[in-house]
Amino acid sequence: MSDHDKTDAQEISGSSESNATNDVDVWTRGEAVSDPVNEDKKGQKTTSSEWEKDTLNRLAFAAINEQRRSRRWGIFFKSLFFIYLFVIIFYIPTEWGEGGISHDEHTALIDLEGVIAANTQASADNLVGGLRAAFKDKKTAAIIMRINSPGGSPVQAGYVYDEIKRLRKKYPDIKLYAVVADICASGGYYIAAAADEIYADKASIVGSIGVLMDGFGFVDTLEKIGVERRLMTAGKYKGVLDPFSPLKKPEVQHVQNLLDTVHRQFIDQVKAGRGDRLSDNPDLFTGLFWNGEESVKLGLVDGLGSASYVAREIIGVENIVDFTPRPDYLDRFADRIGVTLANVMANSLGLSDATQQSPMR
Repeated sequence: MSDHDKTDAQEISGSSESNATNDVDVWTRGEAVSDPVNEDKKGQKTTSSEWEKDTLNRLAFAAINEQRRSRRWGIFFKSLFFIYLFVIIFYIPTEWGEGGISHDEHTALIDLEGVIAANTQASADNLVGGLRAAFKDKKTAAIIMRINSPGGSPVQAGYVYDEIKRLRKKYPDIKLYAVVADICASGGYYIAAAADEIYADKASIVGSIGVLMDGFGFVDTLEKIGVERRLMTAGKYKGVLDPFSPLKKPEVQHVQNLLDTVHRQFIDQVKAGRGDRLSDNPDLFTGLFWNGEESVKLGLVDGLGSASYVAREIIGVENIVDFTPRPDYLDRFADRIGVTLANVMANSLGLSDATQQSPMR
């Protein structure tokens, strides 16, 4: 064989070995032949998977951050609530106006504010409790009852009037002064008449010594709209003053006698408290009212002045200590809830307002 032939045979043999080697590498080593189409699809799948993972991670972290923010705000508001309760319980007195507040001689102050009725701040129970504590305190030089009331229940006013008379007799060295703020009318003046002296501002409203019982009548209204009133009673006068029934003379006369009797009691108590200081003006007990300046002339008021003026100039002890019994904030909140629920139930059952005051005042 010629040299040329040998060379050709070697080249063919090398080429065959090279191809065999390539075939072995592909199948044994797993080296795939590059495919542009498949590589693009794999790249797209990888990118999509990474985007989904990134989105899920973002959503997860956002939810965690939101929970953390909510937890922080919850802790903040809970802390404020407990701080508020702590201040109410430990730093606000539960009974304002208790005796023994001041170790020095003082003028005791009791506020009569609002309508005089049971279960109110101006009820006989509250006022009597404050009066007893003020009279009992050994450092009390005198007592001022500051009145700002349009009146109210004659029964509640009578309770307070009688207790003032009793306490004044039991503690003869302690005087009680009534001081009128904006208004002292009807039951308010009933109580004021029990004081040793009464003072008012020149523009205060004083008087209204009378008794009333008011209501409405809807008889003609029912006839116009074609509604028939059906009232059944056991007792001849049980339906007296029914607003949907016409008035009857015997019923009107009975109620008028009742009002006249209460009015007479009112007048007698005012005369017993004021005595010869009252003028003989015929309008004095008609239910009219006057300003403070005119009330001095009529003898309803002894002089003009405020609570601080009376303490400083009349009593001579400017240090004022408040003996007005007041509920704490928790009691007020509970009472308000109770009144609201009672009114809702009363309205649902068609009953009158649970906080309605006495019709006679």
